[in-house]
Amino acid sequence: MRGRDENPGLVFVSYETLLRQLIEPVIKEMYMFEVEEWLHSRIGLNFRSGLGRMQQAVDLLGNPEKSYPIIHVTGTNGKGSTIAFMRELFMGHGKKVATFTSPHIVSINDRICINGQPIADADFIRLANKVKEMEKTLLQTHDQLSFFELLTLIAFLYFREQEVDLVLLEVGIGGLLDTTNVVTGEIAVITSVGLDHQETLGDSLEAIAEQKAGIFKAGKKAVIAKLPPEARLVCQKKAESLAVDLYQAGQDFSMLNGDFSSSLDTLSQLKIGLEGAYQQENAALALQTFLLFMREGKEVVDEQVVRQALEKTHWAGRLERIRPQIYLDGAHNLPALTRLVEFIKEKEQGGYRPQILFGALKRKDYQGMLGYLTENLPQVELKVTGFDYQGSLDETDVTGYHIIPSYREFISSFEARADAQDLLFITGSLYFISEVRIHLQEHEQIN
Repeated sequence: MRGRDENPGLVFVSYETLLRQLIEPVIKEMYMFEVEEWLHSRIGLNFRSGLGRMQQAVDLLGNPEKSYPIIHVTGTNGKGSTIAFMRELFMGHGKKVATFTSPHIVSINDRICINGQPIADADFIRLANKVKEMEKTLLQTHDQLSFFELLTLIAFLYFREQEVDLVLLEVGIGGLLDTTNVVTGEIAVITSVGLDHQETLGDSLEAIAEQKAGIFKAGKKAVIAKLPPEARLVCQKKAESLAVDLYQAGQDFSMLNGDFSSSLDTLSQLKIGLEGAYQQENAALALQTFLLFMREGKEVVDEQVVRQALEKTHWAGRLERIRPQIYLDGAHNLPALTRLVEFIKEKEQGGYRPQILFGALKRKDYQGMLGYLTENLPQVELKVTGFDYQGSLDETDVTGYHIIPSYREFISSFEARADAQDLLFITGSLYFISEVRIHLQEHEQIN
């Protein structure tokens, strides 16, 4: 008779170990839920009330933001894509790259990543508690921290702990008064300037550009996209006043049909992983910034790695082809919508039959966006739907458009009847895109 230890297929686990394995994930989930509830209770609180509170908070935490070089990125649109290109470029060259981005598409952890991997729940909980403890001291002199401030502080602490090589830091809103502007970035990047968040940033391109250029730091470098003339002038004046070394798209570097040209390097026939002609501009911006950073550190750039990095770049919810015939694009303002319209027109000219499913928040200029889509894509079927997020559009908000009661049923029906020439573009709020993305991924797993 064989002893039990002779059977290599049997693994004996103690009752205590089994219990721990079953209970620990549940406890962790409970703690994570508590942390998220705490964070969500601060949404809208003390919003844009100056940088004094945030500055005091980082001081109390021992200034974690000074532990690593930072590339600080702002812009009306294109921030996420530009960061995604840079992340791949730096990772391809062996760097440990931290990214702080918003909003999240799947989980709150996605905002805080290292080499594309979100922060683990255990680290998130532990560092959130550290920030909560620090806030007790802060409250002696300042108001409570906001949702975004808390997240930013957790990110700063995590990146210090993990000893990252650099941080790609995305601005929340604007720049000058943004929570993240307590840092001194080695390079400031402006991806675009357009009308969005006017209630906060101002109602002219000059006013918005002033806010964006607010992340320029004395004696450092800045890289800007091809901006409207009035916005470009603001950036030039700001750079001049702070002795900032300014690099401008169309003047100091450019990318046309995959050919990148700059005083730093020239690369031809580059392939870009993200679809849409405008992604060439984001890729050029990312590449110029990357080359500047590498030159500053006197580091070698591998052309083959650059090519591979740009080709493999992806960014969830930004003109993302999630199914062969379904695109997700969080075009949540008019400037972003113009880019999406350009892409859809290209597809129309290629013989495809696009349709649009639109979901947005009531607080956005959804009427303006719907009007723009109708005017510029008269042949494209446009449908409007609600989603589960508080403050989303419903049938009472919109008249004169085809209303879809359930986006889930609509997508399922589209997939069942679509042929090779049918395309569905799902667009609007990033919260809507996030919800649809999760639904499609779950649906995919079921089937």
